[in-house]
Parts: sequence; structure tokens; C-alpha cells
Amino acid sequence: MTVRSTPSAFGSRHEQVVFCHDEATGLKAIIAIYSTALGPALGGTRFYPYASEQDALADVLNLSQGMAYKNALAGLDLGGGKAVIIGDPKTLKTEALLRAYGRFVQSLNGRYFTACDVGTFSVDMDLIARECDFVTGRTVEHGGAGDSSVLTAFGVYQGMRASAQHLWGDTSLAGRRIGVAGVGKVGRHLVGHLVAEGAEVVVTDPYERAVAALRETYPSITSVADTDTLIGESLDVYAPCALGGALDDDTVEALTATVVCGAANNQLAHEGIEKRLEERGITYAPDYCVNAGGVIQVADELEGFDFDRAKMRATTIFDTTLGVLERARAEGVSPSIAADRMAEQRMREIGRLRQVYVP
Repeated sequence: MTVRSTPSAFGSRHEQVVFCHDEATGLKAIIAIYSTALGPALGGTRFYPYASEQDALADVLNLSQGMAYKNALAGLDLGGGKAVIIGDPKTLKTEALLRAYGRFVQSLNGRYFTACDVGTFSVDMDLIARECDFVTGRTVEHGGAGDSSVLTAFGVYQGMRASAQHLWGDTSLAGRRIGVAGVGKVGRHLVGHLVAEGAEVVVTDPYERAVAALRETYPSITSVADTDTLIGESLDVYAPCALGGALDDDTVEALTATVVCGAANNQLAHEGIEKRLEERGITYAPDYCVNAGGVIQVADELEGFDFDRAKMRATTIFDTTLGVLERARAEGVSPSIAADRMAEQRMREIGRLRQVYVP
């Protein structure tokens, strides 16, 4: 097992980037810690077949920064980090590999807490925890929060209601036509909330079985072949709930929705995208603001998990989202800039207190 660790890597503002390699199990992983100003870094482990180590590095750097801002905006006393395991989880994931990964997380001695993400599940966290003390998102049977997608979806739903209040003066989504791209772990729960409120829901997902199963559960929803078709539909709200980069130039030009509010991380393909959204009159609810329900859920494990308490905390995503959108309007800036300012203000003000030594 080998590890390479570097502070402030690659000219970024990250505190530490760790490269982990265990030849015997095939483990190749990168752990990125962006900030511990508010507390130990918390963020999930993504298991994904990246085309190259450079692609994996770019992703983990972006994701870990997003986690720092997400945790700050959610009011948690936690910093931001993220990890990626390079490879196809369908073929590479084994008990030995996950436990080897757990040893690397343990070696950081609590600077980083891991949890589930794309390609990893609560049962995987149980295996990692056999080698590591710094794991959240474990199964209920092992005292954990279980599937964090439950409150991730609930938080996105709260963010959507706040966006409706901001734009239309009413939190109700009844009768609104909402497109959900990606009905996996989070998207399927989000659809449940929307259907229950009486929204008209249109979905798409490359996995036809996922769509078919959802339509059996919710016969009122409709589906389309792909994301390009979905964004061209007449929509009030577009909810990207798959991988990042969902809002690129072509997508923004084709969008009919007046609100974008979804669970996917790092939705903006590049910095100029949000300006174009504004020019087209589209309200963007920043992803790391509205999708914080999952991290709120797994963070609650650190106090001894209580679902009702975690759900109550996740309802604050409504107020946070509304505050972001109202600050953006008041200051004449984009919602992302307003959200960044709020997160950075909290990291600065609360992080400053950590300079005072308390034995």
C-alpha cells in the first residue's frame, strides 16, 4: 500500500490531496480536503470509471470544494472533503478493496470523514468502517443513517418550493410541469414528493428499468427518451439529478423551464453559464445549497442518528435557498455568487474562533 500526500496541491486552495494505491486489491483513490475551518472535512466517496487519473483529480478537487461550501451553508460544523475511487464498481469493488481504502481514510486520523456517493452504498460504508473510525452513512443495522438520498431529495424539494416562492409568490408546485433528469437514488425520491403535491412530472434516465419501475409506482408521470428531449419540453422547473456539468451552453439555450433546481453536483459546466441563465430569465437554485439534505442526514450520525431530527434540520434548506435568492436579487449578483458569499462569510467568522486555543 502506498500513499502520496501534498498540501495546497496544484495551485489550488485545498489543504491536502492524498493519492492512495494498493496494488493487491487494485485500489486507486484520491482524497481531497478543501477546508477544515469549520471542523473535520466530510464528503462522500465516489466510485467511478474515470478515463484518466487527471479526470479523477479534477472531479475530486471540484467536489471537495463544493462540499466545504455546502456544509458551511447548511450550518454544519464540518469542513469539506471528497474522495474518488478510480474504476468500475461493478467489476472492481470487493471487500478487500473497500477495507484497504478504509485504512487510508483512517491514516488521516479524523481530518476526513467519508460517506456514500455515486457508486457506493451504505453496505460499502459498513465494510470501510471495519478498518476506519471516520465513516458516516452506514446502514441502520449498524447504527447509521442509512440511505442519505432520502433527505437529499427532501432538501431539493424544499429548495424547489423556495424557488417557487421567490419567483411566483407561492410555495405550491401543484400543477407545475417539472422535468427530472435522472431517477436513481435521489431522483426517484424527489419524484415521490412532486407527485404527492400534484405536480405534473416528466422524467428521463438512460436506465430504462429505473423509469419503468418508477412509472409502476407513480402511473401519472410521463417519460421521454433522453435529456435533450426533456429540456426541450414545455417545463416550469428542470431538475438535473444525475452527474455534474448538466448545464452547458446547448442545454441552457434549449431550456424552456424558468427554474433550475436539482440534486446533481457541480451543475454549471463553466463560469459563464449562470450569466446566460440570467439573461434568459431562468432562476438557478445553487446545487450545493439545495442538495445538502444528504450531508445533513449523514452528519447527524455523529450525534447518534435520529431521522426526525435530521429531517427537521433539512427543512431549513427552504429558508437558506430563499435567503440566497433574495440576497442575489438585493445585491444584483447571481445566486451562486450570493451563496458563495454566505458560505465564505460563515467559514470566515466561525473559522476565526478556532484560532483561540481551548484545551
